[in-house]
Amino acid sequence: MSKPLDAPMSRHKTAALELIDQQSTMTLATSANNRAWAAPVYYVRQKAAFYFFSKPESQHVQEALANDSVAAAIYPYAETWQGIRGIQMSGQVSPVRPGFRALQAVRAYIGKFPFTSDFFEDGQVIDLVGFSKRFRVKLYCFTPQCVYYLDNSVQFGFRSEIDLYSMAQPEHRE
Repeated sequence: MSKPLDAPMSRHKTAALELIDQQSTMTLATSANNRAWAAPVYYVRQKAAFYFFSKPESQHVQEALANDSVAAAIYPYAETWQGIRGIQMSGQVSPVRPGFRALQAVRAYIGKFPFTSDFFEDGQVIDLVGFSKRFRVKLYCFTPQCVYYLDNSVQFGFRSEIDLYSMAQPEHRE
């Protein structure tokens, strides 16, 4: 059943946020010297930011840090053209330094990808420094400046700009 085109924008915002939170992999697209590159990364969303770990020497990190603009896409598997839906974004990537924001991101990452804790010994503190040493990676933040939700079940080629900042849910505190 198709969704009406004039559906309230909040419905598209809700669908976009659900899609983002249900998926695990984001494709980052970078470029240098007139050559494009794409790399999939596991991510966790915190408010309107996307956190991921990568090796500092990787091509996508080197190019992302050297450029002011990076593209990203999140999408589930689709068997038909009507099932194609996803998120298209452009923004910037920056390294995340140790601190409260990094701690929140690492905790959220381990919550989303619990298998990562299997790589640590029982009782070992899993923080940004420990995670970085264990995997030889650093934590990065993709901050989108432009976000589009696309959904072919609404209409072929349907695309709606989404304001992640106004729709981001506050983080839960225990």
